[in-house]
Amino acid sequence: MVKVVFLHPDLGIGGAERLVVDAAVALHTRGHEVYMVTNHHDPDHCFEETRNAIPVTVVGDWLPRSVFGMFFALCAYIRMIYAALYLNYFSNLNPDVVFCDQISACIPVLHLRFDKVLFYCHFPDFLQSKETGVLKKLYRAPLNWLEEVTTRSSNVILVNSKFTAGVFRRTFTSISTVPGVLYPSINTDAFDDAIVRPIKDIVSMDLPQQSTIFLSINRYERKKNLGLALQALSELQSMLKPQVYNNVYLIMAGGYDRRIQENVDYFADLVVKAGQLNISHKVIFLKSPSGPDKHSLLFGMDCLLYTPTNEHFGIVPLEAMYAGKPVIAINSGGPTETVVHGETGLLVNEDPVHFAEAMARIVNNRKEKENFGFKGKKRFVSNFSFTAFSNQLESTILDLVQGRNQ
Repeated sequence: MVKVVFLHPDLGIGGAERLVVDAAVALHTRGHEVYMVTNHHDPDHCFEETRNAIPVTVVGDWLPRSVFGMFFALCAYIRMIYAALYLNYFSNLNPDVVFCDQISACIPVLHLRFDKVLFYCHFPDFLQSKETGVLKKLYRAPLNWLEEVTTRSSNVILVNSKFTAGVFRRTFTSISTVPGVLYPSINTDAFDDAIVRPIKDIVSMDLPQQSTIFLSINRYERKKNLGLALQALSELQSMLKPQVYNNVYLIMAGGYDRRIQENVDYFADLVVKAGQLNISHKVIFLKSPSGPDKHSLLFGMDCLLYTPTNEHFGIVPLEAMYAGKPVIAINSGGPTETVVHGETGLLVNEDPVHFAEAMARIVNNRKEKENFGFKGKKRFVSNFSFTAFSNQLESTILDLVQGRNQ
């Protein structure tokens, strides 16, 4: 048995948080001692496991997240370094391995006391920053350099997909280490134990008996390209008979944090956009559905719409596949490694018409829709099971402790 501490900036309900929580649960169920240290944890906006299964310590939440609405990255680095200092000198956890993700700046600090640090790179941070203007470039330059140098100092580097591995190698040219790919999975026990409620109870709305329900699950962030789903739903009207289109609905269930202005603004923009497209009566917006409600939505819907372009991996398509549902996704990034076009779903160009054509195919061919779902679950079990994820993670951790992979 080994002791592992997960150091993560904000235990919200995003894809990165889902992976970290699943990694902690995987090791915990194998009998290892697991703890989480974070800068922020809101019991009303988090995954259930962090409320009752894994011990969580919050450190440095009083530090600012920005300065006058700017310098978010710098503040995030400072907050994580503060958390690392706490773990080094003020906690009694004394882990065998520190699992760090998202922000690498704290790794050299961790090495002042701990020998074994694993870094999980969801995606190079500075590639997610839009460096517009000279001042922004000057601000980002030392942070970008620091990210590469500190990432290089970790003992083991993992990434979430082959796509991210390729981006990692092209971005961090001074790092000779080839990162290992640890595909995220999902805690299938939570799905298997789910008490599925009718969708009408979740959305507080009666839907027609023969309705087709498309579902989008993503944070309310502009990079998630959620407006594409609205545009596609509008385009779909010209491709279906009126009586069929009348029974088509879209549920947008997005991660929503009132502390994050982008979530607030983008949600409002999407509501306005639905009105402009005259589809407000066909779109149901949900903010941060609970775990049980999310499971019910996945089991109750007909097809998942996944709209991000060049998504690093994308955990929601896996959830849909395990629920036995087809996926329509952009033909780029991580979904190309999980969704098999024409077998478990459809991979399409980033265009409302192409997306609508794929949606029409799902609406018009129930047999094919069911076949996609059946094969999707089979593919999940074969390639992305929680057991496979747990085995690979545990093996990596044990090799690190015993010095076999350094």
